[in-house]
Amino acid sequence: MKRLIASMTLLLSSLSATAADMSDGADNFYTSKEVIVRKVSFKNQYQMKVAGNLFIPRKLNDQSRHPAIVVGHPMGAVKEQSANLYATKLAQRGFITLSLDLSFWGESEGQPRNAVSPDLYAEDFSAAVDFLGVQPNVDKERIGALGICGSGSFVISAAKIDPRMKAIATVSMYDMGGVNRNGLKHSQTLEQRRAIIAQATQQRSVEFAGGETLYTSGTVHQLDENTHPIQREFFDFYRTPRGEYTPPGSSRDLTTHPTLTSNIKFMNFYPLNDIETISPHPVLFITGADAHSREFSEEAYKLAGQPKELVIVPGAGHVDLYDRVDLIPFDKLTTFFQSNLK
Repeated sequence: MKRLIASMTLLLSSLSATAADMSDGADNFYTSKEVIVRKVSFKNQYQMKVAGNLFIPRKLNDQSRHPAIVVGHPMGAVKEQSANLYATKLAQRGFITLSLDLSFWGESEGQPRNAVSPDLYAEDFSAAVDFLGVQPNVDKERIGALGICGSGSFVISAAKIDPRMKAIATVSMYDMGGVNRNGLKHSQTLEQRRAIIAQATQQRSVEFAGGETLYTSGTVHQLDENTHPIQREFFDFYRTPRGEYTPPGSSRDLTTHPTLTSNIKFMNFYPLNDIETISPHPVLFITGADAHSREFSEEAYKLAGQPKELVIVPGAGHVDLYDRVDLIPFDKLTTFFQSNLK
């Protein structure tokens, strides 16, 4: 009997570990009949193909030019995860939107796959503005940008040197430089940082000599009793039907995982330095009240110039704002972009 109970407990634990939590309106793969979706691609400044989805409201007046918004996906994700949802919802509200795969990820070019290059990620946002600026139904003077999770830091980096982005919003923003250098809440020691760098540089030598490519961080593929709550939060999105997506030609085993040797590029990434220079263009930071990443939005808000606004969503964690449409403040995003892309 004890063995039977133990087996049943293990089975129930396994089922609960893989069941998607679709509560609070989780709807990552949402589509709308009100929106036309077109697969597009364009070159960034380094002649690398950037893949995207262009969302156009069906009721759009083709004789006029309209505001547009670039939408970037979470770090390690692809446009089909969160970015498409935001782009669709904002297109329903009258904006032309463009979700994109960052270089090295999804359907965009870049070798090796899953490489980290903060400068190229920021460049992709500017390349998206290039693309939108020549569309006949887009007003190139009314282009905004939105970054989710890691893309929140990439869009800030881009906006500091590309004033064509007239309004910037971030959701569940991760400072990818800060978290890699310092850990959450500055929990990582200098010795730990040095050990990470040493491991990555040693692996460079291995791979240069023909050794196997190694990957790091990202989301675990299995849960056990020791899995950290933050990893459980990401697992519920990336490893269940709620948000799991493997791009064509990729492998499920590699989704969300950057290469070990390139991930240390984030150590030299300081997106919040000089963030005040985005002013006078407005910046909106949205974060969950219960988000483990809340510290990054609060720090960015403190450093940013005016006009700026910080919205804290009650009852929301970090990943909640990827796809839980009952929690995501789409009304706030709409009024922000309508007011600032007049």
